[in-house]
Amino acid sequence: MVLLLLTGCDVPGVYRPARPASGGPFTFYVSPDGDDGNDGMSPERPWRTLDHANTANFRPGDRLRLKGGERFRGTITLEEGEAGSAARPVVIESYGTGRATIAPRGTSGITVRDTAGVEIRNIALVGDRKALREGVGIAFRVTRPGERRLAHVRIANVEARGFQNGISVGADDDAVTGYSDVRISDVSVHHNLEAGLIFYGPEFEADRPAYAHSGLRIERVTASSNTGDPSSDRRNTGSGIALGSVRDAKVLRSVAHDNGARSAADAEEGPEGIWVYDSTGVILENNRSYRNRTGSRVDGGGFGLDNNVSHSVMQYNLAYGNDGPGFLVYSGQPTGAHRDNVVRFNMSWDDARKLPEYGGIVAYGTHMKNLDIYNNTVVMRTRGLASAKASGNRPPALRLRDGMRGVSVHDNILATDGGPLIEAQSPYLPATHQLRRNVYHSMGPWSLSWGSRSFTDLADWRTASGQELVDGETTGTGDDPCLRALTVPVTDPAGAENMVPRCEDEVSVSMGPQASGIDAGPVDYFGNRLPDALRPGAVQ
Repeated sequence: MVLLLLTGCDVPGVYRPARPASGGPFTFYVSPDGDDGNDGMSPERPWRTLDHANTANFRPGDRLRLKGGERFRGTITLEEGEAGSAARPVVIESYGTGRATIAPRGTSGITVRDTAGVEIRNIALVGDRKALREGVGIAFRVTRPGERRLAHVRIANVEARGFQNGISVGADDDAVTGYSDVRISDVSVHHNLEAGLIFYGPEFEADRPAYAHSGLRIERVTASSNTGDPSSDRRNTGSGIALGSVRDAKVLRSVAHDNGARSAADAEEGPEGIWVYDSTGVILENNRSYRNRTGSRVDGGGFGLDNNVSHSVMQYNLAYGNDGPGFLVYSGQPTGAHRDNVVRFNMSWDDARKLPEYGGIVAYGTHMKNLDIYNNTVVMRTRGLASAKASGNRPPALRLRDGMRGVSVHDNILATDGGPLIEAQSPYLPATHQLRRNVYHSMGPWSLSWGSRSFTDLADWRTASGQELVDGETTGTGDDPCLRALTVPVTDPAGAENMVPRCEDEVSVSMGPQASGIDAGPVDYFGNRLPDALRPGAVQ
């Protein structure tokens, strides 16, 4: 480590703790009851301050251990030349009982710049008022160009709060490549200003797509109460987990809730609970995203595949009570890079609470193609909804807007308490948008909008649109799927049971011919192995 932003060479006039001649690796200890005159090599002779520890040059296999339950002012910085490896990482962790807390003065807590082979675990990071505007709890950043990604990053059992961003992993425009083999698990990022956990990279170029980061696994992360910045109206703030410029990434068993409440009222882009942009090969799986907000009239949803996302999947996720859509698939750029994505076996309950111009599942965008939406369960209750009364609109279970082709919507359960089942901007033909074997159930008047026309009967819409027909046979039904969620709340993981069909015949309605050539995956929302013949909805 160095105190000045120089290379890994020694800096004249700066004291560095002596490294024993045996060469290491070594474990260094820091405790408030230590002494910076000690060698720091044992719990009995620890250093006292992070400022002193920060002058050591760390080498592969070295460990920096902070006394658990204690609070340390200052920051830790690893620079180029202090790299470890997967076999011999540089480790920053607590020792003794409980987590050590790093409390920087108006800056980031831990910064790793142009190096990797680093593991950070069992540490809490707490920012002050200035750090809320300018700092990051843990920042991994690549600033220099290189042909290979920096490999091996581990962040586990960490809490980060009170910063501009809780955890940030990024590559500057000049860097081109960032990090690979990244694992972030059992982390809580909350009460930060702009985001809980973010990945970012250089600006996306559709004619030669490149992705800064590769090989990510994000698991059991909770991102909550990241408020958004009311003064930032030129970009989105207030998201829980945001992945940009990544390939081959998974977000698993994570939770985003109550984010975005103070994002700017005039912002053209809003926050989302968990979302992806400028990326490929991303899987969002077994996550929950609920009560996320937006200060403006855009976004505020649960999950999203945004600009320039390809070959990605949202599956087995639960969204409920969000201001915006439960699940959004969107392209606002004419690059043609948004393609070949799947939304399957998810549940959305009472989303679009603030913004009825969205819906439970929403898809639209410029030059978007090849989108499959199947075996999802959407319940939209809108009676008494203040936003619907104010606007005169009631959010639909499914909203389709222009800009797409190659869209397949099948085997979903779409249920409302009388609101619209589908709002389609244009009268899409089966050649570009194909709907089949869906359940369209309303507890009140049955309604569906298809372009400029409104329909109150499934058969009439089928005849006019050519939808819900396969080889001349009728598909789809308006029968009741017997979902308790139409009258009983979904407020926690157990509440997802209310999205399970409870009819005596298990909704074994005549749905018409099954799809051919569809790889539906191995399991349903609850992890049950899929039967040979699928029923509509997320539960089999």
